[in-house]
Amino acid sequence: MAKNTITRKSIVDHLGRCGPDTRIYLGCDSRRFREKGKWMADYTLVIVIHEDGCKGAKILGHTVREPIYDNSPDKPAFRLMNEVYKIAALWLEFGDLFAGYQTEVHLDLNPNKRFKSSGVVSEAIGYIRGVCQIEAKLKPDAWAASFAADRYLSLRAA
Repeated sequence: MAKNTITRKSIVDHLGRCGPDTRIYLGCDSRRFREKGKWMADYTLVIVIHEDGCKGAKILGHTVREPIYDNSPDKPAFRLMNEVYKIAALWLEFGDLFAGYQTEVHLDLNPNKRFKSSGVVSEAIGYIRGVCQIEAKLKPDAWAASFAADRYLSLRAA
């Protein structure tokens, strides 16, 4: 399991070296698997600090493993909404540090009806809007929820 690099100190320390054009992106991705006959998921949360809008980025992340309780593994509503709840909790814990910076919440959900994640889009958007007071980005514009989380995992595994 990857080390938790999302701490108040790590965010404050990094933002202290950034200018006012810095942008912040929050995302979460999950991977499901069977472990000892039980369905589990690894949820990887990331905060991407895009330095001054052009000078590179810092990915802070955390992965947590939990059981999933979807009735059917190919109907992932519970797991996907759990991603949304985790992003909202991240926002509530650290959102005060993002004041003054352009901040986006990225959800790993596809609004296209061909994809299973489309089934929770309206609930997820409403939840983020209600809890975080911010409009969430969806695929294909939600790169922090998929690419950045995957990149964080690959960096930590190396």
